Amino acid sequence: MRRPIIAGNWKMNKTVNEAIGLVNLFKRSFYQADSYQIDAIDIVVCPPFTALGEVSEILVNSNIMLGAQDVYWQTKGAYTGEISPLMLKDTGCRFVIIGHSERRKYFGETNLTVNKKLKAALEAGLMPIVCVGECLEEREEGRALDVVRDHIENGLDGITKQQLLNAVIAYEPVWAIGTGKTATPQQAEEVHKFIRTL
Repeated sequence: MRRPIIAGNWKMNKTVNEAIGLVNLFKRSFYQADSYQIDAIDIVVCPPFTALGEVSEILVNSNIMLGAQDVYWQTKGAYTGEISPLMLKDTGCRFVIIGHSERRKYFGETNLTVNKKLKAALEAGLMPIVCVGECLEEREEGRALDVVRDHIENGLDGITKQQLLNAVIAYEPVWAIGTGKTATPQQAEEVHKFIRTL
């Protein structure tokens, strides 16, 4: 049986103090709750890089895990503004988001860079959350599954079945973000089934 995961991507929001307040609220709500549903799922928060260290300290001995919003594929070097897998591990991260639609749209992320980041994250022992999904134009043109196939086949190129057991593939219906349109459970399940088949 597949284990559900709920990951909150905070994007470019929350100062360090605001992040501390929010994660303390989460911890009180989820860690102290005595519920099967809470125990039966993985809960991950992905604050901005600036808050990773402080949030990590608060999450010690809780059922909430820490993730990052991006990673670079090199372990160190002259890569201004980037963050390495080892740096993320050092802050306590267990997860990292890779290939988010906003990274693809605004920062030129491609299947090739997704693939490099994925391999680096796995090598470092991070659990990558690889985002795949189509934009509104692609969905309206009937190319949703073609786009997802491209993201899967090229973004996961060279990844073994065993490595894939240590990764999460997250379907992101990009066309439903900020458009007023909503992906129905049936639409999401159609893509989920397609991904599992691939």
